[in-house]
Amino acid sequence: MSFSRRRLIVLPLTVGALGLAGVSTRAAAATEGGTTGPAPETTVFTSGADGYAVYRIPAVVRTTRGTLLAFAEARSGSADSARTVVVARRSADGGRTWAGQAVVAGDGTDTHGNPAPVVDPRTGRITLLTCTNGAGVTEEQIMSGQAPAADGRRVWVQHSTDDGLTFTAPREITAAAGHPDWRWYATGPGHAIALGTGPHRGRLVAPANHSSAPPAGSADTGTEAKYYGGHCLLSDDGGTTWRIGFVDGTPDGVVNANETAVAQLADGTVYFNARDQNGSAPGVRVDARSADGGEHLEQPYAPQVELSGPVVQGSLLQPVGGPLLFAGPADPDARAAMAVRASADGGRTWADVRTLSRLPAGYSDLVQTGPDEVGLLYETGTATAYDRIAFARLPLRELHP
Repeated sequence: MSFSRRRLIVLPLTVGALGLAGVSTRAAAATEGGTTGPAPETTVFTSGADGYAVYRIPAVVRTTRGTLLAFAEARSGSADSARTVVVARRSADGGRTWAGQAVVAGDGTDTHGNPAPVVDPRTGRITLLTCTNGAGVTEEQIMSGQAPAADGRRVWVQHSTDDGLTFTAPREITAAAGHPDWRWYATGPGHAIALGTGPHRGRLVAPANHSSAPPAGSADTGTEAKYYGGHCLLSDDGGTTWRIGFVDGTPDGVVNANETAVAQLADGTVYFNARDQNGSAPGVRVDARSADGGEHLEQPYAPQVELSGPVVQGSLLQPVGGPLLFAGPADPDARAAMAVRASADGGRTWADVRTLSRLPAGYSDLVQTGPDEVGLLYETGTATAYDRIAFARLPLRELHP
């Protein structure tokens, strides 16, 4: 693949509005303990704009200079296997206006996505992890081992040292980031973190998931959800080199950890919360904790039944001066009703604190924009959850359980 250094162009966007149309009575019941209502919001990516059919899979970080960087997959079609590049926009005013769009990863010949950005607070350098596979190759083909090796999942890293104005060309780290028997692979999606306390302070931790090949002699194809598992990537040199931390995954079909979010709690514990891909355990979310900076889990992933909703990605944030936050659709029947939940006990119990609307909604990412505010970059729309990616601003004082 051929990559060039990309630069963002300043071009302000207009403010959008959130609707309050009803989608599901069960969605209303699922969030009845919190506040429902629109928040100040801008539309960051609009499907159909700039020659791309669909924008999906948002991720956002705040740089050491206070700039917000919003990332998304820009797809040539609606399918996950469409030709895709990763694009970014910058905001210098807390998400009120956004600069013009630039491609930061991919050349349009393959599927390049799953952005997982992280900022090193010591140096200000921004690291972006992404994944690729051959265009038109489906997740099912990769999980079943039918995809040619050249079209399988590969992992990449790149950096910005100028506050996100430009990024280096992606550099492949697949050999260090995976195991030989892994087939599917995904970083995040959503932001990774830099540990701020404890003996591993400064370590970068990126949540990820994978699928494994069935054992020899099995009648399974590898497409069964029980072969999904979670892991994380660790970097102790500011994102230059990466290695695998914990690995969790038992193909018994009870818990099938998939797309994962991460946060560091006040006591230094690293908390992981993952999508459960149709496991037999109750609920749709699973979580786990690490006391050694992501090297190992204290216990395997276990059901987190207090976070109701559909089977979908979710996002985490441990803001300074606030409770642990989780964002994701709250409607148990559909990808709809984007909501924020809060935990005062490190993710053991959760309370509904804010539902933005009852509209269709999908993937999301959370970021602290300042001492008193949190931002939410999320998929939403009127017809579908993928009409646009919006950025909502929420007062931190309103997000306490």
